[in-house]
Amino acid sequence: MSASVLSKFSRVRVLVVGDLVADHYLYGQTERVSREAPVLVVRHERDEVKLGGAANCAANVRSLGGRVTALGVLGDDAMGRALRKSFGAAGIEVAAVGGRGVHTETKTRVLAGGVNTSRQQMLRIDRGVTGSLPPAVRRALAGRLARELAKTDVAVVSDYGAGVLCPETLAALRRHAISGGTVCVDSRFGLANFEGFTVCKPNAPELAAYTGLPVSTDAELLVAGRVALDRLACKVLLVTLGRRGLAVFEPRRAPTLVPAWGPDEVVDVTGAGDTVNAAFALALGAGARPDDAARLANVAGGLVVQKQGTATVSSAELRRALGS
Repeated sequence: MSASVLSKFSRVRVLVVGDLVADHYLYGQTERVSREAPVLVVRHERDEVKLGGAANCAANVRSLGGRVTALGVLGDDAMGRALRKSFGAAGIEVAAVGGRGVHTETKTRVLAGGVNTSRQQMLRIDRGVTGSLPPAVRRALAGRLARELAKTDVAVVSDYGAGVLCPETLAALRRHAISGGTVCVDSRFGLANFEGFTVCKPNAPELAAYTGLPVSTDAELLVAGRVALDRLACKVLLVTLGRRGLAVFEPRRAPTLVPAWGPDEVVDVTGAGDTVNAAFALALGAGARPDDAARLANVAGGLVVQKQGTATVSSAELRRALGS
């Protein structure tokens, strides 16, 4: 089953809708404690910009072999230009909207260490939109979204709370889902906004916050998952559980618990949810059942947490891990 699903990834057209984030890494060497304040002085070595947030989800779709368009907002600034360059290098089509008042969402991470030590994250600085996007930008987003949805097999929502998932885009996505389109949702802060969509993918803390129920044990998880499935009125609820793996809930079917794949030692969980979302959506688009899609996505997630920083998983890596 895995081999046949993977072979169809290249035919699946995916639209990733969400907050395109520049993951900006600033690497340096710690030299001494400053005389100005009790802080370390870091000697800058190099910078790196990676596709983050919804952009990372799109990068994972492309790395896994899918055809992908990324829709969101990008500012006419250095980080926006860096993301456009990275999109082009990765073979990702961009349907980004700009305009006055739009700044590229950026997360700058300072990683530093001694001469003979690995670089560790010391600080993160977030920049970007702090309120709602301007009305003209929201209308432009909704119009572009409607056009892109008409030529996609699967839409993936990657909501990091930076404004792209506004009332206008939510309405367009809801119309698409109601008309039979497949929309897979990963929302960091606004799960309640996506009732009636095809797939919702909270992690354990998000599920607990949405339902108000504990999820520490499998028994608690099964209760909370059923409550969320009914309340969200979605066709599939996919819950990521970290070291506990995944859980899949569907109406009128017994839940499926998928144990975590890979070694216990995790290197970095940055962007792991994007990888799972991308792999799951591609597998659905390729015709897999939700439980089989979840098993495949579970392996993809297990692979990506073994990598440092914002990363992707290739179709070759996934094929080897699945033994196909």
